[in-house]
Amino acid sequence: MKNYCLLIAFISALFGSGCRSASRQNAENNSDSTKQKTAYALPSNKIPEYRKEVKKEPVAVYKEKVDDPLNDWYFHVRLYETPKTFHYLVKLQFEEMRGEDTLILPNFGTEPRPVLQKGKDKYTCIIGFFDKNDSFREYKMVSVKEGREMKLSTLHHYAVDTYLEER
Repeated sequence: MKNYCLLIAFISALFGSGCRSASRQNAENNSDSTKQKTAYALPSNKIPEYRKEVKKEPVAVYKEKVDDPLNDWYFHVRLYETPKTFHYLVKLQFEEMRGEDTLILPNFGTEPRPVLQKGKDKYTCIIGFFDKNDSFREYKMVSVKEGREMKLSTLHHYAVDTYLEER
């Protein structure tokens, strides 16, 4: 009797899921066939993922003299290309402290144009980029806290999204 109940439950489940799948397929087939989804070429696919040639010299430099009468020290931020098109190596220096990080710019379908600008406070540098409309977009900020530590902060987040348009 126990096996008989299990067999009936199994057969019911099998036919029940089959009916649902068939009805879902029929509903999709009966939908308005005049509406077609059109996928457009993504702007981000226009730019190669890797650079053909990586420049050895920095593509952007920010330099500010440190107020120290005894030493010839600077606050430096330098951006260097990497093999990946939208990745940059960030080299930081304040007095004799040094650091490195990776900067990844968003791919909006145009060649990346990173920029370094002076920040509002002393020993701050804004890392950003120019968008396709030549507007400067702030992205990250390098700062020195109390002359003891360098900090890289994210100011804004950027994202690229795609969508399909119904016609």
